[in-house]
Amino acid sequence: MKKFLSVLLAVIMIVCTFAACGTKKDADSDLAYIREKGSLTIGITLFAPMDYYEDGNNTDLKGFEADFARAVCEKLGVEAKFQVISWTAKESELNAKNVDCLWNGMTITPDRLENMSVSTPYMANKQVLIVKAENAAKYAAAGALAGKTVVAEKESAGEEVAMTDKFFEGANYTAVDTMSNAIMEVAAGTAEAAVIDYVTGIGSIGEGTSYTDIVMVESAAFADEEYGIAFRKGSDVTAEVNKIIAEFMADGTLQKIADEYKLGEQLIVK
Repeated sequence: MKKFLSVLLAVIMIVCTFAACGTKKDADSDLAYIREKGSLTIGITLFAPMDYYEDGNNTDLKGFEADFARAVCEKLGVEAKFQVISWTAKESELNAKNVDCLWNGMTITPDRLENMSVSTPYMANKQVLIVKAENAAKYAAAGALAGKTVVAEKESAGEEVAMTDKFFEGANYTAVDTMSNAIMEVAAGTAEAAVIDYVTGIGSIGEGTSYTDIVMVESAAFADEEYGIAFRKGSDVTAEVNKIIAEFMADGTLQKIADEYKLGEQLIVK
């Protein structure tokens, strides 16, 4: 009898140990957490053509990233929920689980790779200088903006360029909350120039937009960049999303979404 009880106790301990391990594994799984709550909360800022509302309609989010995220979430079996955040607080929002990812035309940098789990790159980008059309020739050369006001979104790749590139030597840099505000500053004349994402320029300035008198300065060339989606450090969602990105690249889904927003040529096809 004692031997039977000893064996039974050993079996119970083994079962409990495996159960505890399973519980810990599930607790450590970002994918399990997201599927259990049934949604992926996506941290964004608003800017065309990535995430934006059209004609004052604040209920139907449009854009390349919005459509891309919805398609991926459908594959994951969860709902896409979009949360507008302050880009300066993006990592805090992510680590506090206020959002589950940053999916917002995010430039991949060494610092972000170190502190977050970043997806396969899916779109090429670069930083561009924008000015009023009448000033394009005036500010085409390095140093021409000395003493002038240049703006960019705080803690963006554009800010890094505006603060470190020799092209802006002597310029007075001022940070703004969003890229859309940076464009507005140039339009209003409160800034002579702004540094923004090239893909933002495609959808936000020039013909067919509200800023027909603002152009990109072709001679201002800065380093090429790549976009990725950021998840929490160590997240197992990243690998799952990478599989879906590869599938969407192969079957043309991502190309179709990109073409709708005039971004087809920017896709990184692997």
